[in-house]
Parts: sequence; structure tokens; C-alpha cells
Amino acid sequence: MKSFYYILAITAILSSCTKQLHKDPIGLLTPDQINTDPKLGTVTSSVTSSYQMLSSTLNLLGEWQWDGGTVTRNDFVLQDIASGDMQKKWNPDGDQAWMDQYSNYSFTAANGGFNGQWSYDYEGISRANLAISYLTDPAVTTKIGIDETLRKRLLGEVYFLRAFYYFELVNNFGDVPLLLKPLKNFSEAYSVAKREKKAVVMEQVSKDLAEAKPLLPNTKFSDNTEKWRASKGAVMAMQAKVALYGKKWADVIAIITELEGLGFYGLNTNYFDAFSVAKEFADNEVIFAYDHQQGKNPRNGNGLCALQGWGFIAPTANFISAFEANDPRLLYTADVANQACYKLLGTTDNSNKGNDDAPNNKIFIRWADVLLWKAEAYNESANYPAAIGIINSIRARARTSPSVTGALPPAGTLPARNIAATDKALVTSWLVSERRVELGFESQRFYDLKRWETAKAVLTAMGKNFQDKNYLYPIPQGEIDKSGGSITQNTGF
Repeated sequence: MKSFYYILAITAILSSCTKQLHKDPIGLLTPDQINTDPKLGTVTSSVTSSYQMLSSTLNLLGEWQWDGGTVTRNDFVLQDIASGDMQKKWNPDGDQAWMDQYSNYSFTAANGGFNGQWSYDYEGISRANLAISYLTDPAVTTKIGIDETLRKRLLGEVYFLRAFYYFELVNNFGDVPLLLKPLKNFSEAYSVAKREKKAVVMEQVSKDLAEAKPLLPNTKFSDNTEKWRASKGAVMAMQAKVALYGKKWADVIAIITELEGLGFYGLNTNYFDAFSVAKEFADNEVIFAYDHQQGKNPRNGNGLCALQGWGFIAPTANFISAFEANDPRLLYTADVANQACYKLLGTTDNSNKGNDDAPNNKIFIRWADVLLWKAEAYNESANYPAAIGIINSIRARARTSPSVTGALPPAGTLPARNIAATDKALVTSWLVSERRVELGFESQRFYDLKRWETAKAVLTAMGKNFQDKNYLYPIPQGEIDKSGGSITQNTGF
């Protein structure tokens, strides 16, 4: 059994094998179980469990396996620390030294952060694959008597989730194994223990999103009683993001224009409303977020708040200097005096700081981010007034938002950019600056630097040892070893 687990390490498919290294996946059942006793609850729980690897809940995979990178999702390490925006702690020390290696690019393929990202994404994919196999099997759906509207909606959700996980994997690691169904035997396991070309994986991402879109209802929330579920708006936003990363500017503009036409989303009046626990699922801006809830069994709280209580998650001086005078977004992102990141705490009173079961959500897609994608596409298409207009709308919302203290910024804060500008490089610089301060600590900056192909110039100017090979992260060394070498390593590692 142990050797079988090694082959399947990337999938965590069989719960009897994964018990050896971490807890049973919550809500995940094997094909044998559903074939012998299929029930509606079994299928719906398989869908719900597919969301869980987006959570920042502590110890979903293992118990305090810091060295394995699985204590929580590592977005803040692989994206925010690596981008030069964040440092590990307010008072740097030797605790979890593996995180510091992302600041200076001294990591090797054995660094646990890569294993954590890989494990979370492939665990999510394996759960989505299981749910898809149930929902597309007429024998199963007939036996459980699932309503066709519900079946379609749930299927749309897991197609979206599989696409989301693969999009993360490709942008972190490049070519990755492509798994599209639950694995049942050694032969199937061996056949997928190899890397598929990035282009092929991205084709599947686009296919999954295209499948998901018509399956989800034409409403802001897929389910008004469980508003956290993936929606048609989330699918369309991901389609726009895929187009953005593929530099398909006309598609970006068209998709976001269609999304705007639905009338579901807009910029909140107050910048912090998107992050406030009190405004969850009642604001205008959040498109997709993981719904953390406290006091649940099994636990479902936001463990990043606990890390903040232990001194983790702090800004770099370079990041702080990127904000213009009196920009209220700075203190919401990094309050140096109080050593707090309120955006990641969900409150401005530090009540969640140190809480390992905090209720605040993890935001993955919000409207300001999407609008800035459209601005970028307009800029690349030489429609400078449209691009600048969007940038100015983001700045206007910021300068009219109250600060952490409740006071409005003084007059003259964040003045509008010159709408008549026609210098593409200048508009690009405005866009780059706006994305950094608007989306700070939301795990977007490093992805941006890589896709703009400016990561080397920006990070070396900050004194970091970024090399060309770092545009991709190394495949976790443990996965290569467990595959017997059939999974290959990225160049330079």
C-alpha cells in the first residue's frame, strides 16, 4: 500500500492510502463506497469537500507539518513574500526559516512550500474529479434521484474548481500532471505520473470553464442559502483571467463587458467593505471567496489570523513606500504601529489577531481586480482613455474611503491620472502601481510580475537574487522521487 501511495502522491485519491500521511479528506468518499451505497448526501458532500483546499484553515493536511508546507495554504509565502511586498515576520527570527528562502531566492526543490502548494491543489483536483465522476454518471444520478437543476449547478461548481486549481498549478510550476478522473489501479496511476504541457493543461482549464458557465444560474449567487458557492460570475471572471494571462486582450475586454452587463458587481463605496467580516456576501465587490466559519466541527476557521498573532505577515519597507501620501489602503493592508494586516483579519480592532478559528473569508477574486484586468487590456489595445478611466475609478474609490481611524483622506489625496495621456509606458506604470497598492497582500503581485516578464528587473533592483529559472517554481523534489523520476524537474533545479 505504501508504494501505491508514493505513485499517487500527487492525487491523494485513495483515502486508505492517504491516512498514512494526513487526515482523511473531509467529505471525500471512494468510488467503492458510492457504488455500494449511493446517496444524494454523498454526492453533495463530494462537491462541498472540493472547495476545502481553498481554505486557510490550519492542519487540513497533517498535524503541524511546517517542514512539509501543509500547515496552511502557502499563498502568502509563494506569492506575497516572493514578490518583495511581504516579509515573514514583524521581528524576523529563525522560526520557519524555509519561508525566508522566498525573500532571497535561496530555496531548493526540497523547500516545503512547494510541497504544500502542490498538495493542496492536487487534493482539490482529486476531490473535484470524484464529484465530476458522480455527477456525470447516469447510473449514479438516477439511483440517487438528484434534481436535474441541482445536478447541473453542482457540476458547474466542480468544473470551475478544477479549472481554478489547475490554473494555480500551471502558473506556479509550468507543465504539470493532468488528472481528469479518479484513479482506480496501478496502471492508471503510472500513466498520469508525468508532466503534461502547459498549453494542454490550459486548454483543459478553458474547457472546464466553458462547461461550467451554462450550468450555473444567471444570478449573483448560485445558491442564496450558501452564497459562498462558485457562481456564473466567478466562472466568467476566471475566463477573463485566463485570457489576460494569454494576452488575448480583445477577449478580456469582451468577457468583462459581458460580466458588467449582468449587473451583479461594482466597487464598494468603502474600500474595507470587501474584507470586513460584517459585510461578507452583502458587499458589491467580492466575486469568489472561501467562506471561513468559526466554531465548526470539523474546524473551518481562518488560520492566517493565528499566524498574525504569532508575529507572521509583515510588510517590507519597499512595499510601504509604494503608497502615495494619505492613501487609506496602506493602513488597511499594513498598520506598522499596531503590527496588523486588517485585510487579512477581517476587522480593524485586532479582535481576530491570534484566533486560529477566525470567521473572516479568504478572497480570491474581487471586482477591483477584474476592472484592472480590463484597464490593462485597454492599454495594450491603445485605448488609453478607457484604461485611465478605470484606473481613476479605483483611485476615486480609495480617496473617498474612510481610513482605519474613520476620517476621510485630506483633499488632494490620490489625484486623478491625466485622462489625455497617450504614452503607453506611462499608463502602464500607473496600472502597475495601482495594482500593487490596491491588491496588496492578496497574493497577486508575484503572478503579475511574472506575467509582465518584469520580475527579474524589479526584484533584482530590490536586492533579491532572482534568476531566470525563478519564473517557474521547482517541482517538489518529493514528487519527483516518489514517481521514480517519471515526473521531471524544471530547468535550473
